[in-house]
This record gives sequence, structure tokens and C-alpha cells, in this order.
Amino acid sequence: MPYLELGGTDLWYEDTGGNDTPVVFLHATTGNTEAWVHQLPAFTQAGYRCVTYDRRGWGRSRDTRAEAPIAYAADDIHALVQHLGLPRFHLISTAAGGSAALDYALSHPEELRSLVISHWSGGTLRRDPEYTHSASPYETIPEFPSLPAWFRELGPTYRNANPEGVDRWIQIEGASRHPDAQRENMHNEFTLKLLETIELPALMLASGADLYAAPPSVRTIASRISNCEFVIMPEAGHAAYWEQPDAWNQTVLDFVRRH
Repeated sequence: MPYLELGGTDLWYEDTGGNDTPVVFLHATTGNTEAWVHQLPAFTQAGYRCVTYDRRGWGRSRDTRAEAPIAYAADDIHALVQHLGLPRFHLISTAAGGSAALDYALSHPEELRSLVISHWSGGTLRRDPEYTHSASPYETIPEFPSLPAWFRELGPTYRNANPEGVDRWIQIEGASRHPDAQRENMHNEFTLKLLETIELPALMLASGADLYAAPPSVRTIASRISNCEFVIMPEAGHAAYWEQPDAWNQTVLDFVRRH
């Protein structure tokens, strides 16, 4: 089985293989490798080698720690990349996976062709006093975290139009984060000034119905990365890659093809 043994965990990964340009996908807190089911066919057909993995504490990755070591998401990505012998690759993330993607881009920019961050709510950037952003229900409504994940993350248009897709998303979400999951750490404390040091081609996506990452906030973040494109997807919620996969895939593929 495709496991990579690391300190404190066996990391589950999947790799389409081959010599095509690699793309590494980073899932959300509510996801795992199965969440990319709508992306993998499109990206492999477009000629990319696709690598997905269950982040430490998610999905089929297994906790092997005798005690809790300090673990960094960027180190896990780098260990997997070295294990697979990947050349420079595109790093694609959604939601909380965006924190790991940014941390990796800041730590190992030489490894990347481009960076895609979809629907990221800001992570530790929200602690930066210079970051004036549009507060979301995630930050302003105390009861918000207790609402069902499908309500918080899937937009109302999708929930009404695709009940089967909602059910499948709920199944994946239920098999994602381990109850006693070890927390992933970041090497960098994100600030707007730090984001200005990123020189990689970048793409940031937002959605009009996202209850976590308001488009004006995402636009503010994108504006501080010198070579960053910004795209809004109408109607979708926080999980736009799942809700509108054709549009999401086309937007991201159009971007990575140019880099």
C-alpha cells in the first residue's frame, strides 16, 4: 500500500505516476484524497502527473507516534516530494490546505512552478494588525462552528441542486479528520509583509457564497502577492472545487498551463 513512513505518522498518498509535469493537491480540513475525485480525471487527461495525500491526522494516514513530536505540514510535503523524486511542480490547495501550501511556498520556492490557493480564510494572517478584512460568519457568530459542516461549507445553490453530491461530500468529510489528530504546525507566521516576498506565479480563488473566506478579504491577500491572479466563482460556497468542478478545473488548468 502507498504509505510513506515519517516521524509519528505513516502518510497515505496516491500518485498517477509517469514523467508528466507533477501537480500536488492539498485537501481541506473536511477532506482527504477522495475529495479530489472530480479533479484527477481532468488533470491527468490534460497531461499532468497527479499526487494526492491524506495530511497528517486525516483519512488513511496512520498515527504511529509513541509521543507527540512537533510536525510541520511543509516538512511532510517536502518529504513526499523527495520520496517520489518529483521535479518542480504545481502546488494546488483548497481551504485550510492553503496554509500548508503557503508555508511550503515560503520555505521551498525553488521546488515550485506555481501556487494555487482556493478559498483560504487567512489562517494566522488574521492576527496581522495590518490585515483589514471582511469578517465572516466563521469569525463573528459564536454558534457557527457547531453548525453541520455541509451547511458551513457547501453553498445553498449546490445543496438544493445536488443532494447526491451533498451526501457523498458528507461521507468523505466523516472519514477525514481523526478525532485525536496531531496538529500540523507552520514554519511561518503569515503577515501581509511576508506574503509580499512571494515571487511565484500564484492564483487565488474565492466564491460569492463562501461563509469562511469573503471575496474582498481574498482579494486583499492576492493583491499583496506580486504575481498573483484573483478569480471569483459566483454562487459557490467554500468547497467550490466540489460544487463547480468543471469551472474550477478549467480556471486552474488555464493557469497552470501558462506556468
